[in-house]
Amino acid sequence: MTPTLSLVPVWTAILAFGVFFYVALDGFDLGVGMLYNFAPDRSARDQIMNSIAPIWDGNETWLILGGLGLLAAFPVAFAIIIPAVYFPIVLMLLALIFRGVAFEFRYRDAESRTFWDHGFAIGSAIAAFAQGVVLGAFIQGFRVEGREFIGGSLDCFTPFSVFTGLALMVGYALLGAGWLVIKTEGPLQD
Repeated sequence: MTPTLSLVPVWTAILAFGVFFYVALDGFDLGVGMLYNFAPDRSARDQIMNSIAPIWDGNETWLILGGLGLLAAFPVAFAIIIPAVYFPIVLMLLALIFRGVAFEFRYRDAESRTFWDHGFAIGSAIAAFAQGVVLGAFIQGFRVEGREFIGGSLDCFTPFSVFTGLALMVGYALLGAGWLVIKTEGPLQD
């Protein structure tokens, strides 16, 4: 008999690596977005946007790695988890899309810059909250019978998962504040 290599630990490490880098890299990005509306003036907002402009596009790649890796490596887990947290995942994806549109249109649509500024901040906050709800629901677990999720589409919204969503928003805001301290200068850094 030849020994076989189990790929479960390998894929688990790949997924953990992807989630870690998503939280580390897009976490400060979302945090900066949530802090954006607290900037005192237009020049501070421009400085905030310029601090994340070179890198913000690539951060969602880690999210795609996590989702597709889960589907490819653990299809049964994917089939249970995704229906259980479908609503917050769709909310998060829509918020990330709106946030990206707001980021790009902020520079191109000068008449509506204030709208896009608020859209960037609100999209960041909704995406962070939705990620926290997914995390809280995952920690609490899902109602499963056999190999299928048997709960409702809004079962993921429990007091614990909502609190986790709010806590993740605060954690991302802390990452964003740290990023701004490192990457900016003057009154904004202070």
